[in-house]
Amino acid sequence: MSTDIDVEKLDDFRWLIPKKGKMRTEGLVYTDEKMLAEIRKDASLEQVANVACLPGIVGRSLAMPDIHWGYGFPIGGVAAFDMENGIVSPGGVGYDINCGVRLLRSDLDAAEIRDRIPTLVGALFRNIPSGVGSRRKDLKLSANKMDSVLAQGAGWAVSHGYGSQEDLEHIEEGGCIPGGKPEFVSQRARTRGKDQLGTLGSGNHFVEIGLVEEIYDETSARILSLRKGQVTVMVHTGSRGLGHQVCDDYIKVLLNASAKYKIDLPDKQLCCAPVASKESRQYLSAMACAANFAFCNRQLITHWVRETFQQVLQMGPGELGLDLVYDVCHNIAKVETHEVDGKAQKLCVHRKGATRALPPHSPFIPEDYKEAGQPVLIPGDMGRYSYVLVGTDTALRETFGSTCHGAGRLLSRHQAKKVAKGRAIIRELEDQGIYVQSAGKGTIKEEISEAYKDVADVVNVVHQAGIGKKVARLKPMGVIKG
Repeated sequence: MSTDIDVEKLDDFRWLIPKKGKMRTEGLVYTDEKMLAEIRKDASLEQVANVACLPGIVGRSLAMPDIHWGYGFPIGGVAAFDMENGIVSPGGVGYDINCGVRLLRSDLDAAEIRDRIPTLVGALFRNIPSGVGSRRKDLKLSANKMDSVLAQGAGWAVSHGYGSQEDLEHIEEGGCIPGGKPEFVSQRARTRGKDQLGTLGSGNHFVEIGLVEEIYDETSARILSLRKGQVTVMVHTGSRGLGHQVCDDYIKVLLNASAKYKIDLPDKQLCCAPVASKESRQYLSAMACAANFAFCNRQLITHWVRETFQQVLQMGPGELGLDLVYDVCHNIAKVETHEVDGKAQKLCVHRKGATRALPPHSPFIPEDYKEAGQPVLIPGDMGRYSYVLVGTDTALRETFGSTCHGAGRLLSRHQAKKVAKGRAIIRELEDQGIYVQSAGKGTIKEEISEAYKDVADVVNVVHQAGIGKKVARLKPMGVIKG
């Protein structure tokens, strides 16, 4: 448990874990006093300290306000490692590689289609397979096609008519992490992913029809083409069984590598290898392939969303205006250049349950967003709200251009089911004007609002600490879940 970890208050939104024992650096947690009390209930602060023990770590071991316990790294953990002495750890990425979120805006007003939301939700549920064992029967991948998806990401989907070049320009890394070599992805991983392209994962993954309920920054909202009352669609899913298997495969490889390279691990779940090692290079290559699979997956789901809206509302693409605002990764390790002690340095940045948040004028964001900064998409739970932010210079300086990725769980799935026992959750949501359809009733109970921190509290910390700037709040109207 984290209760015995020393934490010092730096200000209302930054809390320091002092360097002690085998820690090579300090830990820094972005949170407030209220959420810190919840964070202490699991072992996530201990995990922040453990990450600080890893070789070649640069700067502090970081945690975002949605932090909670994860495999190896905490979920909400960020750490950067130098390219000479540093390491790569699958536990710093997680099992759902490039679990991520994308946001579509529209030319529709919520008031105009509110009575069509139940119909739209039902049609989306039919058109987008969802849940643990979901399969897209009309989209099967041959071995050659799978290789192309793993190497090309969302570009493969666009080249086959599922979207446009403009979509690719509004996806992190253009929808393709470079360096993906399909030969490093196992046959077992390929088999698990073969029929899952264009499908929604289980658990907290979703497709959500929402509306822009509040604008906080008119200038940034205008640049992102967001306005009050506008209909939006958010897609949250990742690399499905393929990414899970890639992680599983390489945890075994990196456990052996940790012993081979005599790395002293504070926790076996932090198994790792030097960045330049063969094992790390192969993992990063397979991870890139899984990330590209996830980009392609979200691109195909976007296509099914657009088709569904056209069918139900009997409107053409031009009338709907379902354009991609942005698409961001949550679970990824990437080689990036950052300023360290006044000098540019290449680093391997691990973001696990954390979002890239680059400032205005960054060369790595779309041209049309240069004045605002990179869009940061922070989903909440299905009963409350989600947020759009933009990245900041403070994030670039303090967190390697990173911020939170969601609300963060408070209750385990088992605990959530106990809280939801005897309640008609779907009816409760309908009473709030939110229509939900899921592959199983258990998922609805596991995903009740009480299972999560209030994402407004999480976003407030990010905004007040300056590692993200609030632009808009979105309210759900209809949700499909796995």
